[in-house]
Order: sequence, then structure tokens, then C-alpha cells
Amino acid sequence: MNEAKAPVWYEPLKTEKHTGARLGILHTPHGSFETPMYMPVGTLATVKSLSPEELKEMGAGVILSNTYHLWLRPGEDIVEEAGGLHQFMNWDQGILTDSGGFQVFSLSDIRQIKEEGVYFRNHISGERLFLSPEKAIHIENALGADIIMSFDECPDFHQSYDYIKNSIARTTRWAERGLQAHKHPDRQALFGICQGAGYKDLRLSHVRDMVSLDFPGYSIGGLSVGETKEEMNAVLDYLVPELPDNKPRYLMGVGSPDALIDGVIRGIDMFDCVLATRIARNGTCMTHDGRLVVKNAKYARDFKPIDSDCDCYTCQHYSRAYIRHLFKADEIFGLRLASIHNTYFLLQLMRDVRQAIRDDNLLEFRQAFFERYGYFKANAPAF
Repeated sequence: MNEAKAPVWYEPLKTEKHTGARLGILHTPHGSFETPMYMPVGTLATVKSLSPEELKEMGAGVILSNTYHLWLRPGEDIVEEAGGLHQFMNWDQGILTDSGGFQVFSLSDIRQIKEEGVYFRNHISGERLFLSPEKAIHIENALGADIIMSFDECPDFHQSYDYIKNSIARTTRWAERGLQAHKHPDRQALFGICQGAGYKDLRLSHVRDMVSLDFPGYSIGGLSVGETKEEMNAVLDYLVPELPDNKPRYLMGVGSPDALIDGVIRGIDMFDCVLATRIARNGTCMTHDGRLVVKNAKYARDFKPIDSDCDCYTCQHYSRAYIRHLFKADEIFGLRLASIHNTYFLLQLMRDVRQAIRDDNLLEFRQAFFERYGYFKANAPAF
């Protein structure tokens, strides 16, 4: 495929002198965005509690929505009738939809995997449903995102060798079927997903199979599903060099600050994760000095911002004491303020990472960030 004619293509700008970190631009039908990037997750066509205007003001470029959940509610036909996801959710920048493959993993108690596809129990109604590679691509075509994902199985990282070997072979067959089913290659980029759990030979075999299919971009799946950070980084160390230099690389479902930095160092361009808003709804905030649980009693009379080095809307206008009060009083504004802060924090982190790549000092940046955050301390708080 000629990248320049693809609906989504990657323009490399610079590789950091001391690492594999890449600075580039992701070009999409709805704008061009600097990478490496963090993509906020809007599962049901909304990033929980945040407006599109707020996200744009924070600097979000691409956001992610969930094919499986939008298929169930409101239905891809309604979204298509509205003019596609961009019109439906009033977002005029980039959108990426996953394929539903992760639900094969997360809904393991209510699904059966067959060669033809996956049989589900609707987690809302209990209704029996069927999702195939063709059906997933049909739904994603109707939703109309700029970037869509192949339908795959996301197996547990510690599954047996034989299971993973059979799983990746089936995922390759599903990828081929998805390419055949894709109706809008001129306006939607279909990315391949590389699986293989923690088995190096299977990972390498599968990534080469995916690259041979010449997708316009590649995702790395099956990580951040129970393995350690060390295991994840080990996979990235040998896997990322097998991906084409001239196409975007997307690490799925990863979004803690340490994993973002370490993924960038290994050459990843795109990340997504629900972490920022999920922990915010429980009163947990990311700061440069580590995790802060704003609901804790010690913040009742703390009139400092969540993070003194953050210039997000929350930190400019509200104190820890006030936000704690909102959480204790079950006021929805509290979780909104925490969600604004956490989302901004990760978007700003990636801006800082991009600058460190420009300056060829990403390893120094990592050292300073990790030391202050507390990652090097025994029993450091983790997400």
C-alpha cells in the first residue's frame, strides 16, 4: 500500500539519538497530530464526564471508541444515520474504534470462540449475539472512524504455548477476512493487530504475518492484560523493530505514566487507556509527585491544587480540600474535576516526551520523572 495515498499515514520527523523513540505526524481525514500521542478513551462515544470542547482545549487529537459497546447501544445503524461518529458525538478530529476483540478477553465467562467468530452473551440483556471478522468490520465501517481495528482474539498473557499458537493462526485468518470485508479503505485505515502473548517465537511469527498483509498501521495487542511491566517491555524490545518504520505503531490499552514513557523509548507512536478517567472517578489523581487520593482525610484542609506544577483547569481554579468535599458529598463535579486533571496530565506528559525527543534527552527526562514520581522507591504506588 502507498502510504501517501492511504487515508491515514505516518510522517516520520525524527528519531531520538539515544533510544528508538520517534517524533512524527499521524495524518488522518480529520486532522494531523503529533506523535507519540495518548488517546483518551470514549467507550460509548464520550470520554466520561468530559466535553469535546474540553478535550480539544487540553490538546487531545485522536480519541478511541468501542465497537462492541456501540453495537449494543445505540446500534451502528443509528450512528451511521446520524452521519457517523464524528457527527454523532460532535468531534471533528481523529477517532479510532477497536474491533470488539478485547471483549473476547474481558467477557471470557460469557463467550465461545469458534473459527467463524465469537458467540457472546450480551452483558446487559443476556441475549445471545455473534461477532465475526466481517460483522466487526461492517460495524466499524458504519461507525465511520478514521482508524479501525482488525477483529482478533486477545488471549491471556499466560495461556499455554499451544493455545497461543492456535489463537494467532486464527487471528491471522480473521485479519485476512477483515481486509476482504472492508468497504471503505479510501477513507478508513484498517490496522492489523499483532498477538502472541509472552512467547517470543510466536510474537515474531505473528508480527511477520501481519506485516505481510500490508496494513496501513500496526497495533500490538495482548499486553497490559496481567503481565508485569518488565514482561511487557521485553516483548516490545524484540517486537517493535519488526514493524515497518514508515507506518504508525499503536500499543493497545496502555496508559500509566511509566508505561507511556517506556513504550515511547521502544518506538511506540500511539497509546490508549481508560486509566485516567477510571481512577479519577474513585478520587485518585496523577501528579508529578506520584499518586494522590484526594478523598483521604489529610486533604480536608489542604488548599493547594492537586498538582502545583499542573496548569489544567482543575489545578488553576480548585483546591484539594474543595475537590475532597465534592467527593465526600457525592457531587458529580468532583469526579469531573479529577477526570479533567488526569486526562490533561497524560496529554501534557506526552507533550513533554515529544519535546524530550526533540532535545535528544529522553532518558534524562525518564530518570527525573521516575525519581520524582516515586517509581524507584520500594513499595511505590502503582496504578
